[in-house]
Amino acid sequence: MCGIVGLFLKNSEMEDQLGGLLERMLSTMCERGPDSAGFAVYGPATKGRSKITLQSANAKTDFAALNSSLTASKNSDAKLSVHDTHAVLTVPTDKLEAVKRMLRESHSSIRIMATGDAIEIYKEVGYPSEVARRFDLAHMSGSHAIGHTRMATESAVTTLGAHPFSTGADQCLVHNGSLSNHNGLRRELIRNGMTFETENDTEVAASYLSWRMQQGMNLREALEKGLDDLDGFFTFVVGTKTGFGVVRDPIACKPAVMAETDDYVAFGSEYRALAGLPGIDTAKVWEPEPATVYFWQR
Repeated sequence: MCGIVGLFLKNSEMEDQLGGLLERMLSTMCERGPDSAGFAVYGPATKGRSKITLQSANAKTDFAALNSSLTASKNSDAKLSVHDTHAVLTVPTDKLEAVKRMLRESHSSIRIMATGDAIEIYKEVGYPSEVARRFDLAHMSGSHAIGHTRMATESAVTTLGAHPFSTGADQCLVHNGSLSNHNGLRRELIRNGMTFETENDTEVAASYLSWRMQQGMNLREALEKGLDDLDGFFTFVVGTKTGFGVVRDPIACKPAVMAETDDYVAFGSEYRALAGLPGIDTAKVWEPEPATVYFWQR
């Protein structure tokens, strides 16, 4: 069934409130997806440095070993911040690819969940409000964020199978619905150099958008092209370093509601996810139209 929330702040003075607002929005969607939850936060970026979000089933042991490797390799400019089963490794951008290669070769039990200048992704199996508390979402700041709760209907409940999916630098996607042509599209994307970690159709959708943006499209153009190429029932909320977009399939049977004020744009699978936002009583509130791309960018 799934529950989706998203918040894009137009008012930079509200950035310290981002995590707290998103946590309350996500918690209202627990009944739509009690099995697992996840969220992506676009926080402050530091010039010349990139972030790698990591996850491990044996976090204490694996992250300690990684710290030792970084010290031994004289990567003193790499900083590791551990958050429960996840960690954010901040490295000089010119060393990003070398560090990713080291992770794959020497620390294969650690999974790379996302990379970019601003994005951090956290997702786990469990009740959504508990997942949010485990990662201290309430105290995260940034410009925009998206979240997802999942009631599994087609695949196993696993950490990797939870949303959001990130398949490109500073890109992520959450999804309510199902795609009917994801297997064929996955094969086509593999032929075009994309790789996959799961059998989840949402990863295919995220990879498709990343592929289109690699071809030079912006997020709006990629979403519009997806209306031609993606078959099924879907509502997507997506993020890039500076952008936030929403699109529903041409039938639009999955629930969705949006609100906009001078301070923010918000999305929820149900209105109750938006009801606690500041200024919601005077916001423009509407149901996004079928086959229509909504897009905001800083």
